Amino acid sequence: MDVLSTIFGSEARVKIMRLFLFNSEEIFDFLSIAKKSQVNKNIVKKETKILEKAGLIQKKTYIKVIQKKKGKKIINKKQKIQGYILNQEFAYITALQQLLIKTKTLEGGEIVKRLGRAGKLKLVIIAGVFTQDKDSRVDMFVVGNNLKKSVLSNVVKSIEAELGKELVYVCFETPDYQYRLSMYDKLIRDVLDYPHQVLLDKITV
Repeated sequence: MDVLSTIFGSEARVKIMRLFLFNSEEIFDFLSIAKKSQVNKNIVKKETKILEKAGLIQKKTYIKVIQKKKGKKIINKKQKIQGYILNQEFAYITALQQLLIKTKTLEGGEIVKRLGRAGKLKLVIIAGVFTQDKDSRVDMFVVGNNLKKSVLSNVVKSIEAELGKELVYVCFETPDYQYRLSMYDKLIRDVLDYPHQVLLDKITV
């Protein structure tokens, strides 16, 4: 159990808080909370009630499309479901986001170490959710040599599981990145010209 889990009472609560804080406009029911946070459904119910009582989240009814099997056919049926959404009026949203993004497994050095399994890294930049910039086009930007995309994808998924949010990431081989940079590629310029944090730079941005 890490320090934040000790402070907030449980690892499950930290995961659920991250899910809502970093997906602030999405509605989740118990089943989707359990699936995305990888927490037992019974524990989800208990922790959700605690977070609702604290004012961090609030109930919201929404329409969910549920697939049902009828004979050999799969039928999509709309159903009213009671879910939960982040309470935008909660006073400490930004403070909690900043706190919950800064854990040992999400520190810059640890991210670079984990991404390093995919190949020889030359440049690693984080933005978006890591810098609380909703307008950023990417959350993670990776440049390297002989990058194994399947390994990189698995590493990103493990970070997503820790964070409770799907990440937008881009990767380039070094020559491709340098060519695109020289051609003033819009995506690369958007990453470099807007708020970001450089975790590793063996190219010199």
